Amino acid sequence: MNITVVGTGYVGLVTGTCLAETGNNVLCIDIDENKIELMKKGQVPIYEPHLDVIFERNIKADRLKFSTKLQDGLNHGDIIFLALPTPEDEDGSADLKYILGVADEIGKRITNYKIIIDKSTVPVGTSEKVAKAIAKHTDVDFDVVSNPEFLREGFAVDDFLKPERIVIGSDSERAIEQIKKLYKPYVRSGNPIIVMDKKSAELTKYAANAFLATKITFMNEIANFCELVGADVDKVRIGMGTDSRIGKRFLFPGIGYGGSCFPKDVKALHKSGRDSNYDFKILDAVIEVNQKQKLSLIPKVEAHFDNKLENKNIAIWGLAFKPETDDIREAPSLEIINALLKQNCLISAFDPEAMPNVKRKLGDKISFANSMYEAVKDADALIICTEWSIFRNPDFKKLKSLMSSSVIFDGRNLYDIAEMEKENFKYISVGR
Repeated sequence: MNITVVGTGYVGLVTGTCLAETGNNVLCIDIDENKIELMKKGQVPIYEPHLDVIFERNIKADRLKFSTKLQDGLNHGDIIFLALPTPEDEDGSADLKYILGVADEIGKRITNYKIIIDKSTVPVGTSEKVAKAIAKHTDVDFDVVSNPEFLREGFAVDDFLKPERIVIGSDSERAIEQIKKLYKPYVRSGNPIIVMDKKSAELTKYAANAFLATKITFMNEIANFCELVGADVDKVRIGMGTDSRIGKRFLFPGIGYGGSCFPKDVKALHKSGRDSNYDFKILDAVIEVNQKQKLSLIPKVEAHFDNKLENKNIAIWGLAFKPETDDIREAPSLEIINALLKQNCLISAFDPEAMPNVKRKLGDKISFANSMYEAVKDADALIICTEWSIFRNPDFKKLKSLMSSSVIFDGRNLYDIAEMEKENFKYISVGR
């Protein structure tokens, strides 16, 4: 099939590349000329495991191409994916200006039947708005379909190529048939393609993300309570996770969730509720607790140093909001760094992928190390913010020799408490 993907962020670029991988001819559109030129030269503008391999393969096979012109995309694609940003507006709602702006341009330019797919995470009713924006300019037949993405950063390629489910929101049999045909190679193992109305499809994505954010936040509250009563959240987690009704995933406590999806989507669903005169009380709590959780290590650091943090050398391991990505949007590390900077701490940070993004944001306010061990040289304390695999089994003797004080504040519970006692570290984690 001939496919156009408008927008080359995490969702758009993964979508376009993975659709090309199954033999489709894909044209990706983006207004960023520099980005398009880089991609034409075979450079992937984001870090996502395994994306570079299939990206390069499909460019060489001439199945994956790029342009800055929307008209090129309309000339090329029978199916047009809208994978555009929906940033958080000041009131917490999803800003639809990019999607509706492109829809407006499509309406002015469309000359024959197209299937327009909302791939972005959008509030209930967005498909109707997109259809109206197109229809006000044309009488040409088209269908707008909701097809939410369920891609996890760090696992996006696998999630696209081997999806647990595909959700199609449409009442057009013509569109449904074509989209099922497009996705058939990805569900050969029998995972379902679920067809529903557009509003239900739009809400499915928000509901899924809000539920997972709630699950994470609940475990963080349990961890905080464990610290007060002397329980061990790891044991509680195992005891809970073996219940098939609950499951093992998303039960790991820490310093809160971040990224491009959970924070934005929870707030957008909460705002949609208010717009419909419905008060999501659970989401009120999720938003409040998560924001506090991002800074939950700071009181522990202050207590350890008797509130005398000025000129303390603090090492930070991990800057991305999660491992296997360079994404720092809503990352807890940034909240922690800003809190420490306000107390005039000296910070040296290391992250395998996210340091360039943080450097663009913070400049020379902190220093960036070339390795995890360089970051801890002469450090009075180490704070772990992201659970990258390379941090899971460090050389503790080397760590101890480099640090001026053997203190670790672990926001991701990477290490065994008994082992840390044997290594003679003061070890402060979450809920244990």
